[in-house]
Amino acid sequence: KLQFLYLIGLHTRRPSIMQPQRPNVLITGTPGVGKTCCGRALAECTGLTYINIGEVVKEHGFIEEKDEEFDTLIPDEDALLDYLEDLLVEGGKLVDYHSSELFPERWFNLVVVLRCSTENLFDRLTARGYSEKKREENMDCEIIGISAEEARESYNPSLVWEMPSNTIEDQDEVIERVQQWCEEKGISKS
Repeated sequence: KLQFLYLIGLHTRRPSIMQPQRPNVLITGTPGVGKTCCGRALAECTGLTYINIGEVVKEHGFIEEKDEEFDTLIPDEDALLDYLEDLLVEGGKLVDYHSSELFPERWFNLVVVLRCSTENLFDRLTARGYSEKKREENMDCEIIGISAEEARESYNPSLVWEMPSNTIEDQDEVIERVQQWCEEKGISKS
């Protein structure tokens, strides 16, 4: 049926089964766990190209709607995935996003789920100016472990690393382990 939709032009997404030419890493977790800090530092030490999905959505206008209740943008997933396809097939990318189930499993060779204590997360989200409702929603997601569960369900569990991100030392450990993994995969800063 999907092939028929492509033939008659009713489906805009092009089929692609191409595997990345070089390894890609996804860093994920509840907002406030430290994805962006770790991601930027990892990109700097590994030579992976850092892609923050929230920034891509805003920069390219891949916005389906705005959720006023939680003051967040809902991305146009089809447009976003179409944009990312060639970049991720090229490989050598480090993608930062709070959700892992959006992406095709074939795009990532490692999925790092950052976790944070509720005390630290509360402080971080408060410092960001999150409303009480938005902060509570994100705290609940972290307590339940939504990001970790989503990653384990979306990817081969052997590719998923769940790591703490409460302190600078925790973040240094994440960076050290991912940097070592990158070196084992032949990825090094040029």
